[in-house]
Amino acid sequence: MRVLLVEDDLQIGKGLRSALINAHYSVDWVRDGNAGRLAIDAASYTVVLLDLGLPGVGGIDLLRELRAAGNCVPVLILTARDDLETRVCTLDTGADDCLLKPFDVHELLARLRAVLRRRAGYATSRIGDESLQLDLERRTLCCKGVASALSAREFALMHTFMERPGAILSRGQLEERIYGWGREVESNAIDVLIHSMRKKFGQSLIRNIRGLGWTVMRADETGTT
Repeated sequence: MRVLLVEDDLQIGKGLRSALINAHYSVDWVRDGNAGRLAIDAASYTVVLLDLGLPGVGGIDLLRELRAAGNCVPVLILTARDDLETRVCTLDTGADDCLLKPFDVHELLARLRAVLRRRAGYATSRIGDESLQLDLERRTLCCKGVASALSAREFALMHTFMERPGAILSRGQLEERIYGWGREVESNAIDVLIHSMRKKFGQSLIRNIRGLGWTVMRADETGTT
C-alpha cells in the first residue's frame, strides 16, 4: 500500500519512513506542504500521514484544501500540539484520526489499520466477506476456506482490489498504488503478482477484463479467466 508522509523534521521523517517500509508499506516522503500538495495531485495514495507544523502550506490548510476539492483520501494527522482546540479543529476539518507526538510506532501502525478498515466499512481488521477475506493486521488472505500469508506486494495488490470491490483497475492504477517514487517497475510486474495470487488461490480469484484491466471476483462469481 502506498503512503504519503508529509513531515518536515528530518530525524522523525527518516524514522517513520523506515518503520513504514519495515511494515511493508510503500512510502513517498516530502518535507513541506507545497510538495505534499503536488504529490497528492500527481499520485493515488492509500493514506496520508500529515504533520501540522509544515513550511509553506501548513498541514491544516492542506487538509482543508483536500476536503474542499472533494479528495477523500484518508488522512492521519501527526502533531506535537497537545491542545484540545487543535485536535478538534483537525477532526472537524476532515482528518480521520489525530496522533500526538511523540508516539510509539506500534500505535501508529494500529491507527493506520483502523483508519483503513473504517474507510472500507469494517469494524475489525478483516475486510471482505465469508468467501474472500483480507486480514489487515496479519496480512493474510482467506479465499473459500484456504488461508495464506501474503508478501508485501501481494498484500498491497489485494488491498487495492478489495477497498474498491467490483472495480476494474488498469495496469497503471495498480502500479501507482503498489510502487513508490524512484522504483523502476518492470513491464510485467503486475502480471507476475497476479500469477502468484492465482497460483495460491485459483485462476478465478482475479479476473481479466480484456482491454480494461483486472477485478477481484465477487462472492457469487466462480468463473475462470
